[in-house]
Amino acid sequence: MPTVTFLPSFRKTEVPKGSTILEAAQKAGFHMNVVCGGQGKCGKCSVMVRSGEIDFDREKYGDFYTDEEASQGFCLSCQTRINGDLRVLIPEGSLVQEQQILVDSPGVPLEINPAVWKYALTLSPPTLDDQSPDLTRLLWGIEKSGGPKEGSIYAPLEVIREIPKVLRESGWRITATVALVPGGYRMINVEKGDTTSHSYGAAVDLGTTTVVVYIRSLIDGSIVGTGSNYNRQISCGEDILSRVNYAKRGGLEKLQALAVESINAALTAASNSAGIDRDDVYEVVVAGNTIMTHILMGIDPAYMIEEPYVPVVRRYLTTAARRVGLVVGKNSGLFIFPAVSDFIGGDIIADILASGMAESNDISLLIDIGTNFEVVLGNRDWMFACAGAAGPALEGGEVLFGMRANPGAIEQVSLDLRTLKPSFRTIRNQRPRGLCGSGLIDLLAELLRSCIIDRTGRINTAIAHERIRQGRQVPEFVVAWKEETAIGKDIVITENDIKALIMSKASILAACQTLMNQAGIGREEIARIYFSGAFGNYINKDHAITIGLIPEIPVERVTTIGNGAIAGANIALLNRRKKRVIDEIARKIAYIELNADPTFMDEYTGSCFLPHTDLSLFPGVEKMLDQCRILREQS
Repeated sequence: MPTVTFLPSFRKTEVPKGSTILEAAQKAGFHMNVVCGGQGKCGKCSVMVRSGEIDFDREKYGDFYTDEEASQGFCLSCQTRINGDLRVLIPEGSLVQEQQILVDSPGVPLEINPAVWKYALTLSPPTLDDQSPDLTRLLWGIEKSGGPKEGSIYAPLEVIREIPKVLRESGWRITATVALVPGGYRMINVEKGDTTSHSYGAAVDLGTTTVVVYIRSLIDGSIVGTGSNYNRQISCGEDILSRVNYAKRGGLEKLQALAVESINAALTAASNSAGIDRDDVYEVVVAGNTIMTHILMGIDPAYMIEEPYVPVVRRYLTTAARRVGLVVGKNSGLFIFPAVSDFIGGDIIADILASGMAESNDISLLIDIGTNFEVVLGNRDWMFACAGAAGPALEGGEVLFGMRANPGAIEQVSLDLRTLKPSFRTIRNQRPRGLCGSGLIDLLAELLRSCIIDRTGRINTAIAHERIRQGRQVPEFVVAWKEETAIGKDIVITENDIKALIMSKASILAACQTLMNQAGIGREEIARIYFSGAFGNYINKDHAITIGLIPEIPVERVTTIGNGAIAGANIALLNRRKKRVIDEIARKIAYIELNADPTFMDEYTGSCFLPHTDLSLFPGVEKMLDQCRILREQS
């Protein structure tokens, strides 16, 4: 088999002839930046072949490279076949880099009513006059301390085995830990002395790209540590579909192990920052999309991507945390949020819980945007939900200079209406390397507001300005000159980029409109719109309305809830009653399959304009566009 040597690390791997360089890189342990899932659409996985024989269609993918870059051996790793031994240089920008991970979420009032309690006990040792068994003596002590009744607590064999030694070596001064589990109470630990001050739980957001962990005190609810990192499953594919296909090829066990590794790494970081022992973490609550949680539990997700798209389980799941490989207390519990469908998972239920919309009489709209999006409409009495593919454009995929929210990404943009000069801010204030999602939304809105583009996304080349020019194939607008950038190239947005962004935003707006049609309501009846997740947290709300990403309501009624998944997981961790509520929320939601809804395509077609074909739905934007035309005519 051919040997591929990756530079500058000189890491080597062997792969069958005909494999792609991407497959070789993933086998060698590199986390490649494959926003489009290896379809050759995003151009983010470029490598430089220094020597060796390859098959790469330069004519088909030539738009990604200048003539100079092509002569240097640049090619797309996902579309390049290996014919023999290779030496390949992976540029830094083609690897998944440190990303702006959204850890925080706005604080929500938390009632402290956990599912785990500790009881410090001083027991009387047995005598000839009192020959009660050790376990009975211990259970009576818990009941006398205000705990559950002696007959209602189940003690598993592994705990019973420890009881006699712990009682006697501690001088009958011990701490018993009891958890409320489905079916009743369970004793999960006995320790010497008084350890009641060491009682913690972990809330986990298991995302497709990132993992976030909060460790909280189960006594007062305080946050004692946080940790985050990439989901290591990225090495098996960037998106959900590619990971399910990886599982179908026999990779489920590896994917499950990588999910566990990712959570354990974040748990370790959080516990280290807090200076606590992971053995003192007695419950782990996980919110994630349906496929992520299936994989974590080692449940085959293959049938969820096949018609009729049915998950194996929708209800919440509980098990011992160590049974799936999480390194916490040896009898600690694991609680997995319930799901609604294959695409509306526990992360969205957590979003709903965090937003409070399920407890309000007012009608709210909740939107969570990534490569896929989820939309929920409703209140305490009813809810509709749907999901769909936004495409990678809003995350920087299929956009020539799009990128993830890494250092150097332009995250905010504004244009001077008269000079058309851009002002921008980058992540970490580094020299610009490209545009991430929030920057792309800003730029699209500013180009429309400046009349540089029309409502179809076409660039007005009649405007005589150095930043508006004809690109290699289509017109483009220069955001940053090469002298300003960290990549030595002009950073531009092309007409094709703009059309990809419009198609992505159209899917989301059409989904919102479809749910509103189902409920028989108009935009005036929406009391609040909630954005959840990293994308929604950083975008400009005015600009989201300007381009028609969301329905037009007063901007002060558009709220971001930050990382709603981790916020919801924290609520469930600290308040056991909320676990019953989330199951009720999941059962309440009516899932709408967009592909089967006859009105969706009509709504999508109407939404493929900025902001929409029907400007009466966006009166504020219509007024802004009229002012823009007057200004452009005067100049």
